Amino acid sequence: MITEGQVLDIAREALFLIIKVSTPLLLISLIIGLIVSIFQTVTSIQEQTLTFVPKILVVFLGMMLLGGWILENLTGFMTELWSNFGLYLR
Repeated sequence: MITEGQVLDIAREALFLIIKVSTPLLLISLIIGLIVSIFQTVTSIQEQTLTFVPKILVVFLGMMLLGGWILENLTGFMTELWSNFGLYLR
């Protein structure tokens, strides 16, 4: 039988994994947003789409580059979770 501690450990590992795989893309988006914001301030351009288009493109590029790493981490976690599934049923 699975205990509360084991459930909390699995939940903690899952939350850490979510943070771990999302952090690079969020940082990329943050940096590009900051660069575009500085560019808008310097040039006095207030076009709203100028903020989103570079972010979307760079995050998409980041997903293409980091997708394998993200998938490897997610499948590793799921493989570990399913391989220990028998232990949780006792």
